[in-house]
Amino acid sequence: MPDFPRITSRQHEIVKRFRLAARRRIDDVVLLDGDHLLTDAMDAGVAIDVVAASAAQRSTAGRAKAAGATVYEVADAVLDAISPVRTPSGIVALARWTPASLDRAFNVADALVVGLCDVQDPGNAGSAIRSADALGATAVLALDGTAHPAGWKALRGSMGSTFRLPVAVGSLADAIEAAGARKIQVIATVAGDGVPADQADLTRPTLLLLGSEGGGLDPAVVRRANHRVTIPMRPGVNSLNVAATSALLLYEARRQRSA
Repeated sequence: MPDFPRITSRQHEIVKRFRLAARRRIDDVVLLDGDHLLTDAMDAGVAIDVVAASAAQRSTAGRAKAAGATVYEVADAVLDAISPVRTPSGIVALARWTPASLDRAFNVADALVVGLCDVQDPGNAGSAIRSADALGATAVLALDGTAHPAGWKALRGSMGSTFRLPVAVGSLADAIEAAGARKIQVIATVAGDGVPADQADLTRPTLLLLGSEGGGLDPAVVRRANHRVTIPMRPGVNSLNVAATSALLLYEARRQRSA
């Protein structure tokens, strides 16, 4: 394995770069924490700029170096300062990633696009992206108040899925306009008074709008949709985590489309 320059001081300039990236203060730079996320990013062709790793992570660090990244071996105290998580995983990287455009997200045959509206928790947003990737969505949109998919918490929640399918950032108004221009139906998820999911037509090109698990979609947004869909639940339960909701609806869409 190659030898990497070693950093032992928490005052090193590279520590400042990682801290800025964790707060998303560097344009187009994302922070990747963990071997799994870094490996998925490399597999997807994401450009890795800098890697800080413990001695135990030399294999993945070596692969990153071979791909063109600058790699440092860092002391545990430095890794604690670099990693944004409470218990560092042993390897952290800075990479370059930018969201897809709305045009790219919609310009696909048989579109099945997930639109996250005001999903403020980055972990929930990332988990919804992961569900979308696993169950065949063609793109995900982070709309209006939704946590930015480039944040390190959202990236960890997505488990690499952010790099495997188009993920765009934009306004709900622009998303609905883009869908309408392409004859893509807009379906709003609602807690009640919607068509049960297994009775909705999800075979058509679709933009599926999901709101936060607390407040759901704004009534004004629901009125702009072509259809409303509901996941029937037993009395006393009126909401699910946004990732669970998206998973159930996408599974139903896949079932219908493969029938």
